[in-house]
Amino acid sequence: MSEKKNIARAAGVLGAATMLSRIMGMIRDMVVSRLFGAGLYTDAFFAAFQIPNMLRRFFAEGALTSAFVPTFSEWHTNKGEEETRALANVCFTALTIVMAGITTLGIIFSPQLVHLMFPGFSSNPEKLSVTILLNRLMFPYIFFVSLVALCMGILNTLRHFFTPAISTVFLNISMILSALLLHDRFQVPIVALAVGVLIGGVLQLLLQLPVLYSKGFPIKPNFNLDHPALKRITLLMGPSVFGVGVYYLNITVGSILASLLPEGSVSYLYYAQRLFEFPQGIFTVSVAQAVLPSMSRQAAMGDIDALKESLSYGVRLTLFITIPAMVGLMFCATPIFSLLFMGGAFDYAKAVNCGTALLYYSVGLAFVALVRVLVPAFYALKDTKTPVAVAFAAFLLNLLFSLILMGPLKHGGLALASSLSALGNMLLLLWFLRKKIGPFGGRAISVAGMKGIIASIPMAVAVYWIMHLIDWSPAGKRLLKGGVLGGGVLAGMVIFLVSAHLLRCEEAGDVIRLVKRKLLKK
Repeated sequence: MSEKKNIARAAGVLGAATMLSRIMGMIRDMVVSRLFGAGLYTDAFFAAFQIPNMLRRFFAEGALTSAFVPTFSEWHTNKGEEETRALANVCFTALTIVMAGITTLGIIFSPQLVHLMFPGFSSNPEKLSVTILLNRLMFPYIFFVSLVALCMGILNTLRHFFTPAISTVFLNISMILSALLLHDRFQVPIVALAVGVLIGGVLQLLLQLPVLYSKGFPIKPNFNLDHPALKRITLLMGPSVFGVGVYYLNITVGSILASLLPEGSVSYLYYAQRLFEFPQGIFTVSVAQAVLPSMSRQAAMGDIDALKESLSYGVRLTLFITIPAMVGLMFCATPIFSLLFMGGAFDYAKAVNCGTALLYYSVGLAFVALVRVLVPAFYALKDTKTPVAVAFAAFLLNLLFSLILMGPLKHGGLALASSLSALGNMLLLLWFLRKKIGPFGGRAISVAGMKGIIASIPMAVAVYWIMHLIDWSPAGKRLLKGGVLGGGVLAGMVIFLVSAHLLRCEEAGDVIRLVKRKLLKK
């Protein structure tokens, strides 16, 4: 029971910090949409940012975190603080060297990368040249954010979650201020956003270092690159790149194919993906990050029964959160874009196109969330092969569905393909994990899922009715739109929580107690 409380508490801290970050991210996207709309220059920026961002998700937040945290946690449990401190410094030094090389190569070969990743841009020389310029400016972001991810892994293992989760607030603030203050200082105004990304990466890293120092882990150069734990982490990272990053690889494939579709398609997918990641960032990632250190520690101690309990609880908590979020996003997709993004260079047609992409992404919210919880369980058990095999199958599914659906559904088909791929990924991971460790509360998970679906039905009816009370197409009327959308979201949450409580969902009680504790500051 204590481990459940630790997971729920950690998820709550992460969720609160990440909520602030995501709100700032939404404000950032609102500023970008109003200033730059959805067209040639935003397509160029989002495409250029996609390349270092993809590497961040694959390498930094994906492979590095999943390979580093279990090893570092085991070292911290068994070797003592002095040995663990030395390992942290060795990893930081090695990562600095590697990422400096990768960043240099990325800047030099930016034209080749852009041609490879976005072949559709070749038909528009201006879009192509702007994308290459922006990519060169932003590529150093991967250097800073990779070091941030390593610091995040250390702090999470030490049970400190707030600072890593809130660090992206500084990226968003930097981008917002750069867009507002610098967009008229460049010949190509959207260059201001690239400058904001670079400054934000530096600020994120500078935020972590003092906290590490206060925790007894001052970062110093250590060139003992023959360290045995470093070798183990390196071996784990190779397959982890694909295993953890398949979802983001699918998103990248979607962007590549979107470059072949009508202008604006890359931007529609980006804006939709950003809103789709809002509940993920607040809740799903928080649960995944909270449960990984617990599972890693339990695996290091050989307590598989405790690991299965933590995993089962993490899965049930994820389902409880994502099922209503999925339903809510599906019904509120276009109203969200109408309220938050319409205005300036962003009209209602763009809001509808973005809403279509968000609706299809939302179908896969629970599947994506469960993948993020299940994959770390394999890495906690030092199994990197199975997630890679499953990820490759999911990648092929996504590519197949994308090619089939992008014709009739355009950018919406690419979003739906990502959701269908996540479903296949989740089912395969569940099957292989059950074979590996045996049953881990399948009946309780199924019951929790069914209760979540049943509790979402009255919520869906209420939200659907409320969203159809007004016409969302006119510009302006933000007070009315905000009142209706806010009322619909609040009513949906209350109806779902009441329904879940009546159905005696254990997770509902945990969430309610956590909220009460936060409100009462206990």
